[in-house]
Amino acid sequence: MASSLVTPSEVRPGSGPVARTPIVEARGVRRVYDTGKVQVLALNGIDLTVGRGEIVSVMGPSGCGKTTLLNCLSGLDSIDAGDVLVENVSLASMTDRQRTTYRALHMGFVFQFYNLMPVLTAVENVELPLLLAHRPLGEARRRAMDALDLVGLADRAQHVPDEMSGGERQRVTIARSLVNDPAIVWADEPTGDLDSDNAAEISELMCRLNEERGLTFVIVTHDISVGRRAHRLLRMLDGRIVEEQYLGG
Repeated sequence: MASSLVTPSEVRPGSGPVARTPIVEARGVRRVYDTGKVQVLALNGIDLTVGRGEIVSVMGPSGCGKTTLLNCLSGLDSIDAGDVLVENVSLASMTDRQRTTYRALHMGFVFQFYNLMPVLTAVENVELPLLLAHRPLGEARRRAMDALDLVGLADRAQHVPDEMSGGERQRVTIARSLVNDPAIVWADEPTGDLDSDNAAEISELMCRLNEERGLTFVIVTHDISVGRRAHRLLRMLDGRIVEEQYLGG
């Protein structure tokens, strides 16, 4: 089903989509990359709403704008037109410094290649965002241990990344994304560097966190088995959302 305005919803047995309270709203978002020789329209007038407590997966061929969409919705990248609101706060009206601070306080991120500091233990990696936000040392360590326990890795807290499996490292990354109690978690190919068993484990973990804690996830993925675990699957092509599919979650 083609759609230019995509709204938050879920499917329940025997019913149509049920509206959720918006947490993210994109309004006419455009992003153009200028290579010096040619301009590339990466996002072409995106209108999108993500509901609180929703899992939204984004799929499409390489170069279609999936990661650019995630980066623009989260404020990692600037936009050339339109606006993005997160919890009714406009990212477009912020300076780069203000967006950085807002992300640190209200968002979590999970990336394909973990982005863990190799010389730090699991608990030190998880507590790092809190220390950078000038949280007290004791509070940061307590919250980091709570986050590791939530993803089943409290017993690996003192291990460095090289002493852990790929699945364990990604769980540390997820724990780090949760440590600041975010409004939303952005995941860019979270299973892309994992084998099928670990990928299924990470997908299951994200679904469990959604069900038990009401966490909102936006997940960019090439893995259809991950994409179909979402409440809603969006397909992109040439910088546009061209299809949405309600899956129920």
